[in-house]
Amino acid sequence: MPSRLQTLISAETERPPRDRARRSGGSRREAGSWREGVDVYARSHLGRSLVALLTSVVPFIGLWVLMYLSLQTSYLLTLALAVPTAGFLLRTYIIFHDCAHGSFLRGKRANAWLGGFLALLVFTPFAKWRHDHAVHHATAGDLDRRGRGDVPTMTVDEYNAEDRRGHFWYRLFRQPMVMFGIGPIYSMLIMQRKVDPTDRPRIQRSVRLTNAALVFIVAGLCYLIGWQALLLVEIPLIALAGGAGIWLFYVQHQFEDVYWERTAQWNYADAALRGSSYLHLPKILQFFTGNIGLHHVHHLSPKIPGYYLQRAHDNNEIFHDVPKVSLWQGLRAVRFKLWDEEASCLVTWREWGAKVARTASPSL
Repeated sequence: MPSRLQTLISAETERPPRDRARRSGGSRREAGSWREGVDVYARSHLGRSLVALLTSVVPFIGLWVLMYLSLQTSYLLTLALAVPTAGFLLRTYIIFHDCAHGSFLRGKRANAWLGGFLALLVFTPFAKWRHDHAVHHATAGDLDRRGRGDVPTMTVDEYNAEDRRGHFWYRLFRQPMVMFGIGPIYSMLIMQRKVDPTDRPRIQRSVRLTNAALVFIVAGLCYLIGWQALLLVEIPLIALAGGAGIWLFYVQHQFEDVYWERTAQWNYADAALRGSSYLHLPKILQFFTGNIGLHHVHHLSPKIPGYYLQRAHDNNEIFHDVPKVSLWQGLRAVRFKLWDEEASCLVTWREWGAKVARTASPSL
């Protein structure tokens, strides 16, 4: 059986540069061909939303308190409790995410109020994140509109044009230990605190108000339980929930056979169905991730709340032939580093090196 590297070499020499018909399922999908069957799920249900809150925010807060109390017994017990607590924090973040889409509750104001409260639990300003995430949905899979709300990814040509310093920093960023280890700390504690002067005043105000509220909450907790206890509880939660969240966001749009195109050829439905993964997780992990692994459904219709994503997938044939990514395939996807426009796929460092070698020595 030929290796993936041999397949890439063959693709470059035998396949036309843009085999878009195959990659998009043979033709571009028109809105009318899927909207009726999908949009029926684009509505919230108060009862289900309340159950989602009771099975995410409530156990998170309860377990957080247990983590603090366990410090008096054993820090190993605290770390053991951090695993389910981080799971419920991740599930809480998905509800925050649904509020940003206006899908968790019926009213826009209700979603904003709940999202603003959850923002304090996930250290993320609601209005700014809602804006940046909307940009992500409008541009996912578009090579010409990368850079906001996505994981920074270079094309092969862009990387080749960089100097040594650029290569160093990009390779460092794409190291799994940096992306999933340092990344959560930077994202939750530093990046989300920054005020972008180019943002609208309302979004800047959201960041400042969230920062001020967090300062007040952290100061209060330091007074009540001490800064050492706060760090001992929060650090493992940020590492576990943040690392898992960044990995989820990564694998949702960076996997084998993912769809990326230039703006002229980009298509919204194809970007959702071919550029967003169906991450097929064990049921317990699907619960803690709030069904966000059904990302192809979510990107096609962001107004569908998380608790309806599985039902929408099961009852619409348009979702049945999307790329399915297993947990193991999702973990292995971190080896992809660059987008190769000639081969129309993500490549590893080894595959990039082989391509450079072939270019330097065409006779080989």
